[in-house]
Amino acid sequence: MIRVMVVDDHPMWRDGVARDLTDEGFEVVATAESVRAVTARVGAVSPDVVLMDMQLPDGTGVDATAAVAQASPSSRVLVLSASAERDDVLAAVKAGASGYLVKSASREELVAAVRATADGQAVFTPGLAGLVLGEFRRIATDGGGDDPELPALTTRETEVLRLVAKGLSARQIGTRLTLSHRTVENHVQSTLRKLQLANRVELTRYAIEHGLDE
Repeated sequence: MIRVMVVDDHPMWRDGVARDLTDEGFEVVATAESVRAVTARVGAVSPDVVLMDMQLPDGTGVDATAAVAQASPSSRVLVLSASAERDDVLAAVKAGASGYLVKSASREELVAAVRATADGQAVFTPGLAGLVLGEFRRIATDGGGDDPELPALTTRETEVLRLVAKGLSARQIGTRLTLSHRTVENHVQSTLRKLQLANRVELTRYAIEHGLDE
């Protein structure tokens, strides 16, 4: 069972999302309404996924995402926000968020996104993934990928990394390379460990910075 923490300062919305997720078989282990509450609770419950609003009364979702990264490093943050502004999306990702959905997403889209986030995938509302990749490419062009000391990846790991950078899911990669979904995930996790990266968003950034997304 996937363990979820729901963070939002609007009680009716927060409780409604928590109820929907519970009905879909998730375990909602905590809710929070502020950065302070997130900081106090997340380490104790260690959720698989933190569903994060961007506007909180004592700070932002960026602040709360940073608090999650420090107190519960294994937790993945999926932003669920009313804002689709470029600066908000990029700030959330740079703080460590694994994905970003706008609140107009359907219940089905939200449920699928939480499951995908728990599986280590980067999930974005259509259009926002391109924005994030564009920013990573800009960083790479400005000199973010100059490190010649690349960890030794196997040929297969490099193939999988290239396809992750193109936005393919594990199942799509498996079909492309004639591998099982589980084998692809094993390659992704091995690559994350070797590169000392936390999630697929960072893996995609790494691939772009080193020219592996072409």
